[in-house]
Amino acid sequence: MVKQLDNNTISKHLGQTSQYKAIYDPSLLVKEPRQANRKHLNIDDNNLPFIGNDTWNAYEVSGLTNKGLPVAGVAKIVYPCDSKFIVESKSIKLYFNSFNMTKLGDSDIDVLEEIEKRAAGDLSTLLGTYVRVRLHTNSEVLRDITKASQEWMHNEDITPNYITLEESYPVSDIKFSVYSETPELLQVIEDAPIEEVYYHSALLKSNCRVTSQPDWGDVYIYMKGSNTIDPISLLQYIVSFRDECHFHEEICETIYKRIVDAVQPDELSVKCLYARRGGIDINPERVSHKKLLHPTLSEVGVPHIKTPKQ
Repeated sequence: MVKQLDNNTISKHLGQTSQYKAIYDPSLLVKEPRQANRKHLNIDDNNLPFIGNDTWNAYEVSGLTNKGLPVAGVAKIVYPCDSKFIVESKSIKLYFNSFNMTKLGDSDIDVLEEIEKRAAGDLSTLLGTYVRVRLHTNSEVLRDITKASQEWMHNEDITPNYITLEESYPVSDIKFSVYSETPELLQVIEDAPIEEVYYHSALLKSNCRVTSQPDWGDVYIYMKGSNTIDPISLLQYIVSFRDECHFHEEICETIYKRIVDAVQPDELSVKCLYARRGGIDINPERVSHKKLLHPTLSEVGVPHIKTPKQ
């Protein structure tokens, strides 16, 4: 299920030697349509089977005060999954690098607020949707990350007791031999004795659709309904992405849609939290009901939330 990108995108940034501009340049941003993968999954862009957001954290953001003092921070970017486009990850890295030698204000706060304002405007224009951007100072992140991680792992109101599939089931004797996305691996359990299940796996791995570089992540899946999926078969399915080439958002939506097709759950949540690559991590979330949205994952005012592995 490998997709090809538009030739204009490839020729602009991807697979090319990059000249890193250090003066603000919004023309560096590139968008990609969501429609190709959704068409493959029979998802109607005008009647999406989910709601959710794409949350990006950019860790290498910096600009200059008017006196030339460097100011650094972490940008959190959030936009809805009903947008027609996503931003291409290399282009946003180049875009944020273009602030590096740009004088943006008298104080460090002025600089961060100006980057925040320009980034929100540029990305909203590019994607044709409202994009929220918040710049967090490094001290904010250092102060809040431990608290946020503890909440993510231990607060049952935020994340109930997810069962890590590869640690909680006898998988050592199970054969794993399928490394391309195969929904037929999913085995349905009808009239399940437990209506709500919370599954986690740290074995989510796929590859960049363009560069084929590996992307590593954790996936969190919540299902509620009279039918469910055999947990070992679910792990086999997650592992089947190992040799796939897709954007992160496409992986999340594919997992979501395959589960819907298999068991038609009453409620469903799929969150894919990817490890950082190139100074950026991407964390798509797709849910059946608004109440299932993570309370702080897509809240720009809260620094990034990760599992300890990430």
